[in-house]
Amino acid sequence: RFGHKWRERILDPVTTIHAFLLQILFGNTACDHVPHLVGRRFTGAAYGLARARIPLGVFQELVAGVCETLHATLDQAALWLGHRVWLEDGSAFSMPDTPELQAAFGQPSGQARGCGFPVAHLLTLFHAGTGLLLKTILAPMRTHDMAQASQMRPEMRAGDVLLADRGFSSFAHLCLLLRVGIHAVFRLHQKQITSFRAGRLHVPARRRYSWMKGVRGIPRSRWIKRLGRLDQLVEYFKPTKRPKWMSEEDYAGLPESIVVRELRFHISHRGCRTRLVTLVTTLLDPDQYPARELIALYEKRWHVETNLRHLKQTMHMDVLRTKTVNGVNKELAMFV
Repeated sequence: RFGHKWRERILDPVTTIHAFLLQILFGNTACDHVPHLVGRRFTGAAYGLARARIPLGVFQELVAGVCETLHATLDQAALWLGHRVWLEDGSAFSMPDTPELQAAFGQPSGQARGCGFPVAHLLTLFHAGTGLLLKTILAPMRTHDMAQASQMRPEMRAGDVLLADRGFSSFAHLCLLLRVGIHAVFRLHQKQITSFRAGRLHVPARRRYSWMKGVRGIPRSRWIKRLGRLDQLVEYFKPTKRPKWMSEEDYAGLPESIVVRELRFHISHRGCRTRLVTLVTTLLDPDQYPARELIALYEKRWHVETNLRHLKQTMHMDVLRTKTVNGVNKELAMFV
């Protein structure tokens, strides 16, 4: 299928991929250690060349095949009020300092040129019920999570719930999810002013009045209805400024306003850094989706941090070993 041809030698594609998998499972060990894991006689250099010869598409096809096999179990695995739940979050990892990887991924701004290692941005989508890592998207270091979030939507379907942190809670993202019928439960962005006082003032959409000059601390959202203590329906208005990750055409197609639900609660667990959390969600019905259920659901968002920690620390994905872009993509596929 990929046009790959090889000779029948010790390191044929099946043996090479099996060796690659063992290498990852044993903590991304050195190539020279791989022959001991496989129980065959070859050098680490020969193994590296054999791995480089296999097309990237083979590794991606293997990942897709594994996910497709497991995908059938997701419809009934740990549903939340009848919905499948997905966890989305971004992360990063470093790699060897080569010109090719520096050009492809870049490095953190705090590092002087020639002194740092390339770092890649990674966006992940986990199934909350099983922990299945369904999809990863690799990008340069200085890439915002929202720049790639649209590529995750085809993996979900109408009726699913997306659970994510405040970096995903923009007006545009909420609109795009509503358009395809995917529900959102996000932590509200720290710059969003929120008030749970009934009938409060708000900044009029796309207009400014003289009496509002110099007035600070007024929410932009319009209060609609009180659903409970620290639980309300509000109307979000379309910002005047388009997000950088969105085209002008797509932004022009967004509605002028949407109705969402805001919910605030306190965290009392020991070890938690944040004591006050405000959520925004498109699940508006308080009878069908009680506040206590939404709070319990958001507490599961921490699972994505645990999943990423297992990848980067337990499995040693925090620093990859390959020195080419193609090799980095292959190595990431094997970790998945």
